[in-house]
Amino acid sequence: MKNALNYSSVNTLPEIWPLTAEKFKDIVALEDPHSKPKVSLTYGELYQKIKDFAAGLQSLGVKYPSKIALFADNSPRWFIADQGSMMAGAANAVRSSQADKDELLYILSDSDSNTLIVENLKTLTKLRSDLDGLPIQLIILLSDEAVKSDDPIKTLNFQQLMELGSQATLEPVNQTKETLATLIYTSGTTGRPKGVMLCHRNLLHQVVHLEAVIQPKPGDRALSILPSWHAYERSAEYFLLSQGCTITYTSIRTFKADLKRFKPQHMVGVPRLWESLYEGIQKQFREQSPTQQKIVQFFLNLSEQYILTRRIANNLSLDHFNASGGERFVAKMKTALLTPLHGLGDKLVYSKIRQGLGGNFETLVSGGGSLARHIDTFYEIVNIPVLVGYGLTETAPVTNARTHSHNLRGSSGQPIPETEVCIVDPETGSVLPQGERGLVLIRGTQVMQGYYKKPEATAKAINDDGWFNSGDLGWLTPMGDLVITGRAKDTIVLSNGENIEPQPIEDACARSPYIDQIMLVGQDQKALGALIVPNLEALDKWGQNQKLTLNLPYGSETPEEITRSDLYSKPVQTLFREELNREVKNRPGYRPDDQIKAFEFILEPFSQENGLMTQTFKIKRPVVTQRYQGMIDGMFN
Repeated sequence: MKNALNYSSVNTLPEIWPLTAEKFKDIVALEDPHSKPKVSLTYGELYQKIKDFAAGLQSLGVKYPSKIALFADNSPRWFIADQGSMMAGAANAVRSSQADKDELLYILSDSDSNTLIVENLKTLTKLRSDLDGLPIQLIILLSDEAVKSDDPIKTLNFQQLMELGSQATLEPVNQTKETLATLIYTSGTTGRPKGVMLCHRNLLHQVVHLEAVIQPKPGDRALSILPSWHAYERSAEYFLLSQGCTITYTSIRTFKADLKRFKPQHMVGVPRLWESLYEGIQKQFREQSPTQQKIVQFFLNLSEQYILTRRIANNLSLDHFNASGGERFVAKMKTALLTPLHGLGDKLVYSKIRQGLGGNFETLVSGGGSLARHIDTFYEIVNIPVLVGYGLTETAPVTNARTHSHNLRGSSGQPIPETEVCIVDPETGSVLPQGERGLVLIRGTQVMQGYYKKPEATAKAINDDGWFNSGDLGWLTPMGDLVITGRAKDTIVLSNGENIEPQPIEDACARSPYIDQIMLVGQDQKALGALIVPNLEALDKWGQNQKLTLNLPYGSETPEEITRSDLYSKPVQTLFREELNREVKNRPGYRPDDQIKAFEFILEPFSQENGLMTQTFKIKRPVVTQRYQGMIDGMFN
């Protein structure tokens, strides 16, 4: 790319911004059209503000290798604080200001931070009473609200710090590629988050190599909707800004209007985002006249045949790698025959859909969970270029991605440069042949240094040869594309990217007298679901008290007899919904994403005898999921 800067000789992330300030000086770097007042910063202005923020911190005693806790949300000031703290010589520990108080205090303590940067006075008030027992020496508000002058901990607002920095001299800091840049905390199975240590080398890998996925031009616009502190959004922002793009902050509330208003070329998001756009388009279809709906459906069906045959012809069908030359020839013929009709559908229907989404999309990247196949197919039909990537916080995060030239739907794409992927047997650790499913291991420049102050957890995650255990299950195609099939660990990732640890929620629900056993499901779904083994005896007594005669299938194990029973009557369904809602909401640390939106009953208890429990009486989640896959699929359809 002739317009791109070469960052291969850069040692730390903050070294990028003087280069961009010189190359893209008058291009808008960051803008927030929804803040009051609206904010718009050119590359020249952004670099100056980062420098002032850094100099202000240094003048107040922040120096290498300090730790700073940054608890704030998307805004140009977040980015200034993030890069200003690194430029000053500190590593930052980041989280949303909306996070639970106990979680923020844990991160504050565990990260050994002695400076706290918070979104506003509200966030500070939430934490202030617990700060005196921590080694916090300085507090910075990212708002301009007045601060208490008599607080024993020195406290400044954003403007005060910037004024201080504008009058101070920024001292250069001797940092290397191996210097710790940030701590991003992930949920652990014990409930205690682990601090992922990402150094400048890890983050710069993404800046240098994400051009394999997105090829932006200076002045291109990207909408930012995911949390800026999240590894996925963060690396995307660093990369896009390194290329001279304009990042515009949006939100769930303003997102659809902003697509039409700002007409972005690029965007990264989670599956739920692309699902919501799809659902909005489907709603518009349903509101049309019956004749119009028939025309739209005709073209959609025809175009689906077109793209499925085109995939086979181009050897980009996940289900047809072994297609013969003859089959590919037939697919090419069918594709040629369907091309004019698909083109007509594009002119009459699909072009209007693209215009409704701004009309300028060059690259949409989906990550943070698998994209449903029908959603993937729909965007291919309407010619909106959706790529899917894969990675984890521990890998900074991108390891694999589909590209415009090799967009294998259903996969997470090939490894990006300087990245290796290996599939091993989960039990023995032996390398599996191509095409066999196993545990996904990753090795590359972007793999974390380890978990902060947790050498045992680090040793468990990264072996002596440098392979990181992703905890995911998958297989590799003949062309090296990674196909993720599930998670080896228990964490459930919803389609909005939220990580749910099932055990604490299951423990809470099992308190209900009517629930004997429960297992949460919902990987890549909009909301949680549950498989419930009901306590039929307790339920029978409840029915008697309610003067209901329940036809309960005692001792039965077949789905046919369950569906004929009164377990699916309205009173019983209402009872269980109320039980689940109450127990989940009463749980400490409750979040709206913890709610269980769907459930199904099974009458055969999980046990060692039927292979659904381990010797230590833990539910074998993958085995249960496989056995009841049909029931789970039906729950969400």
